[in-house]
Amino acid sequence: MGLRIRLARAGAKKRPYYHIVVADSRAPRDGRFIEKLGSYNPMLPADHPERVRLFAERVMHWKAQGALPTERVAKFLGRAGLAPMPPLRPQPKQSAPKKKAQERAAAAAKGA
Repeated sequence: MGLRIRLARAGAKKRPYYHIVVADSRAPRDGRFIEKLGSYNPMLPADHPERVRLFAERVMHWKAQGALPTERVAKFLGRAGLAPMPPLRPQPKQSAPKKKAQERAAAAAKGA
């Protein structure tokens, strides 16, 4: 049984609120979980102390049992000092200008 520390969505439509839970990796996102480890309220400002609440001793207990945090939860744990901060993933190059647009921009820069 693979354990994951992840988010389970609660709250009303367009008013998200998440519980940080430990669950079997095969359980549905909002379905059965083992224990609540905290909460995340994205509607609050980023510097608000109640935006992310964690029960540190329970998080450390479940990590010792082999539970792996998801990417978002790993960021929360890193900011709280309960785990090392995960490395930043490279940004996708999909949004970069395409070849012809890059050539036009280079030509405009030379001409100006």
